Amino acid sequence: MTSPLLLVTEVPVDQEAIHEAVAAWQRWVTAADGSRSILYEGVETPTVLELTPLTALSDLTVLTGRWRDLGRALAPLSTGDVRRQVLEFVDAPKPAADELPDTPYVQLRHVEVKPPVHEDYLAWRPGTIFAEVLKSERIETFLAYHSLVSTDPGVMFVSGFSCEPDEYLPTFDSERYAEIARQAHPRFVTDDGLYTRIYRRVSAGRSAA
Repeated sequence: MTSPLLLVTEVPVDQEAIHEAVAAWQRWVTAADGSRSILYEGVETPTVLELTPLTALSDLTVLTGRWRDLGRALAPLSTGDVRRQVLEFVDAPKPAADELPDTPYVQLRHVEVKPPVHEDYLAWRPGTIFAEVLKSERIETFLAYHSLVSTDPGVMFVSGFSCEPDEYLPTFDSERYAEIARQAHPRFVTDDGLYTRIYRRVSAGRSAA
């Protein structure tokens, strides 16, 4: 069952150091008591991403003690600082069997929604965005979150898939989805905070101490 909260941690790293950064992070995850994280590397850019399901914000207490050590290990390999945010689960058009998608790839799809029309947006997306997702055989999991603690506010979709990215992307390249995007902007979404990023899973599975 999808966890109520999701911690998203990402670090941009040097292209030549991506494998070293992943190995260092994996050692940290393996050593973390009770970690249920999954680790990914960016497909389009050199970055390492960790998704961690949380039951409550109090779970962060266990994790924060290790962030400093991980930061030291990654610092020589990083090209930017750590990006970290907590997201709150809202909906699951295509639920995951577990807390996170169990797929070789995930895509993060982010938009910033204007607060005055937030409820209208929530009513609009089942018949538009979610309808297209439900029709796609390539998308195996699609989870909708909203930022809870973040400097990158807005809606985050976590889409899980197993095919190659070139086979997955046509779902969002169709004329119908282009029309959905035209409906969304500028009615619902701002010019800021719009991005899509694909990541490949590099961990063998959820680590357990």
